Amino acid sequence: MDLPLIVGVDGSQSSLQAVDWAVDEATLHRLPLRLLYASLWERYEGISYTDDLGLPAQDDSSQGIVRTAAERAARRNPEVEVSTSVLPEETEPALLREARNATALITGSRGRGPLAELLLGSVSLAMAARAHCPVVVVRGSETSRAGRHGRVLLGVADPAPDLASVRFAFREAEARHCPVEAVSAWRCPAQDARAHPVPAAEFAAEHEARASALLDAALKSAAADHPDVPVTRTIVEGPAHKVLRDLSVTADLLVLGAHRRHSHLGLQLGRVAHALLHHADCPVAIVPQRG
Repeated sequence: MDLPLIVGVDGSQSSLQAVDWAVDEATLHRLPLRLLYASLWERYEGISYTDDLGLPAQDDSSQGIVRTAAERAARRNPEVEVSTSVLPEETEPALLREARNATALITGSRGRGPLAELLLGSVSLAMAARAHCPVVVVRGSETSRAGRHGRVLLGVADPAPDLASVRFAFREAEARHCPVEAVSAWRCPAQDARAHPVPAAEFAAEHEARASALLDAALKSAAADHPDVPVTRTIVEGPAHKVLRDLSVTADLLVLGAHRRHSHLGLQLGRVAHALLHHADCPVAIVPQRG
């Protein structure tokens, strides 16, 4: 049985955009969709949020939120199998537990309530950092969210030959019938160049060659498994988070890997992933890596 795509909903506009994206994703991969609302405080704050959402005053807020999300999903594609769950628990632990039985966990980029204007909601960031399945934070322009660019962007920063993030990106591109643009950014620190015995241009060429070799090694297995997916290799000098942020403007999905370390903290999100979860102009998928 295929594991569902789980969407964390809270009634915010951002979570409804995540529902739209998840319905399209479920359609592409022929997966069921599960809409999940979890809050320990709903009984105390539900009335005001019910008013904000325009739901009838007598309607229970938690049920109203998932009902609204389910109706929206049905309007977008009535053929997608949709189920709903309401959990009277703290949001983060509930989502982390449920994500263990999910193909992917999908969230919006902002929450509701007094902290909704933060760049990235705390729940979305926690899920990206700790979930055991791929996490997609739906953000960016409407064009990107609707998949109209026809390109999956993949950031590669690890030479391992069997990267989960690479395989995820190729599966997404295959389902969307679009190419993968794989990016390896490199830098040549000025202090290292000054200390190096060879000319600066030659030293820079060594860094570029290393980045190219890293990209070749990372793509080899997935490219062989998905021979019909076109691949563009981009090797560019500059900070990775800025390079990928700029390229995300014309991408439908940005895929990044995150290494799991053996501790209760879960995933180790580096500066690149953290920055792009806040600033990318398209949905961002964080895929757990082994090792």
